[in-house]
Amino acid sequence: MSKSASDTSAPVDDVLPDAAAIEAMLAPVRTFAAEPESARVRIFLQRLVGASPQVLLLEGGSAESRLGAAHYWMALLNCERQELPGPCLECAVCRAMVSHLHRDCFFFDGTAGSIKIDEVRALRPVLGEPPRETRYRTVLFREAQALGEAAANSLLKSFEDPRPGTSFILLAPQRERLLPTLVSRSVVLTLPWPLEEDAAAREALAPWEAALCTFLQSGREFFERSGSKGAVDADVAHALINMCRRSMLGCIKARQEGTAPREGLESILARLPDMRLRMLDEGLAECQDSLLYGVNPVLVVEWLVTRMYLLLPRNRA
Repeated sequence: MSKSASDTSAPVDDVLPDAAAIEAMLAPVRTFAAEPESARVRIFLQRLVGASPQVLLLEGGSAESRLGAAHYWMALLNCERQELPGPCLECAVCRAMVSHLHRDCFFFDGTAGSIKIDEVRALRPVLGEPPRETRYRTVLFREAQALGEAAANSLLKSFEDPRPGTSFILLAPQRERLLPTLVSRSVVLTLPWPLEEDAAAREALAPWEAALCTFLQSGREFFERSGSKGAVDADVAHALINMCRRSMLGCIKARQEGTAPREGLESILARLPDMRLRMLDEGLAECQDSLLYGVNPVLVVEWLVTRMYLLLPRNRA
């Protein structure tokens, strides 16, 4: 059965996902398997099946798309039907891997909090054994930047020993969020960043973008909106961070292609030199981590917009 970072025993019956929950888990995998934007990453994964790396690091994209790609890889390694180039996502093994219900699947969820050294050490005795029922045992660390330093070093020791039949998968927004020694032992694949949101999301974010643009130009308005009771929860904060990242990436793309940036936030960020764009990217990653560790979303968002304001060059009289 699957293991989580907080529980290495088999899940009890009353928390097992039902068929509807498993279908919901499969949805991001099916999206990854079909979307044209992910074709390059899929091709690389398909090529790696014959000589699976011990450690695979998936960065970029969104948290959901990284998890979907990881589940695709886990199913690809072990699919019963062997319907290459991709897994069938219908057989019992595919579904058990994606839902973390397989005995050869181990799951550490960094979104639930810091991953501790004791949780990583508990895995070691199992790693010395061959997989029980599949070709590959899979050990997935979701949002691996949640590994504490001691836990990361303990995991590194597992990487240093050959583990035939075991595939470690690390997920992180950027490789820079992990210890360099972990990254150096990984095959790294970068998922495409989401540059567009759906119409409903754009409509919901439009007032926030307008307030942010006003603040970046004049230093006014945004805090009145963010300080309203209940205006910013974790979901809103994540959406605002992703909005800023999309605008930043759109700005970089326009700069590379020699085209004009879009109006709104993207055009304002176009005033940032390359070095300050990198500083903004680091700030966005810090905000993601802060939300992961339970920091007040209002404080995270207000720190971010203040950081952006200070990064923008200004004319001085």
